[in-house]
Amino acid sequence: MSRSLYRLPLEKPIYEVEDRIAALESAPLGAQQQEELRRLKRELVESQKKIFGNLDPWQTVEVARHPDRPKTSDYLSLVFDEFVELHGDKAFGDDAAMLAGFAKLDNHKVLVVGHQKGKTLTERQACHFGCAHPEGYRKSMGKMRMAAKYGLPVICLIDTPGAYPGVGAEERGQAQVIAESMFLMATLPVPIVCVVIGEGGSGGALGIGVGDRVAMLEHAYYSVISPEGCAGILWKSADFKADAAKALRMRSQDLKEFGVVDAVIEEPPGGAHRDPRQMATRLKTFLVRTLRELVSVPANTLVAARYEKFRKIGVFIEAAAVGT
Repeated sequence: MSRSLYRLPLEKPIYEVEDRIAALESAPLGAQQQEELRRLKRELVESQKKIFGNLDPWQTVEVARHPDRPKTSDYLSLVFDEFVELHGDKAFGDDAAMLAGFAKLDNHKVLVVGHQKGKTLTERQACHFGCAHPEGYRKSMGKMRMAAKYGLPVICLIDTPGAYPGVGAEERGQAQVIAESMFLMATLPVPIVCVVIGEGGSGGALGIGVGDRVAMLEHAYYSVISPEGCAGILWKSADFKADAAKALRMRSQDLKEFGVVDAVIEEPPGGAHRDPRQMATRLKTFLVRTLRELVSVPANTLVAARYEKFRKIGVFIEAAAVGT
């Protein structure tokens, strides 16, 4: 369990109990103090379950954006073995906001693609806070084609507020390259597993989000627009971001219900940022189990099922008006 310097307001009761536990553990413990310590540890577990089991939509966004939440680079070291990073798009440059490379997952050789936000301020600026440019998506497409050539499954880790919205990115074909990436992933003849590990923002997330299985971590979010952006459009003020978050229905439980995602991966008590190793273990278990299901499926069956899966998203039946 890690103790972050960054504390969300909703975590205040948890840290208060932890501070009391730390104070007790720093002094010699008698029988009475040991009993109090056991009671506080039980209280800590219950507090974590209560708080994180009842997050409202905006609180979920705050947890998904926590600076200490595990990034793609963390999972590369905790989940995968022998990761070899591949660089460049053979056209413009190497986008630090998109990581790609070959690795081993249990007994499977795979290609891993994922957004990278960075940890320090310098890294975040270099990664544009996880907002990929067109060259990032071109890089990922080139590596996916290589994976298909060698028959290797693709694993995508999604964690971005959205694709980079700058003028340069638009001039280099941001929208076009995201569409091309989605088309490629829809037709790639190898298993693809996508997991939203933090933020899943708009087209930036969809650019590497077309897969045979799409999953989310419990306290991640996946949305067509950020709550702030939605509030700015509907209410002309980001002050309504909490209302927008509620209206967007972008939490894991909502999206599982809608059929947008296939699975929700439970986070450790208190969120992934409090126990990255346990979260990595749960993610690895899901990925290994899912790949075992997919690797034996014929390529043409995979592609057809993947196409049908995404064609069904958003389909609804309009009920006839009462009295007509």
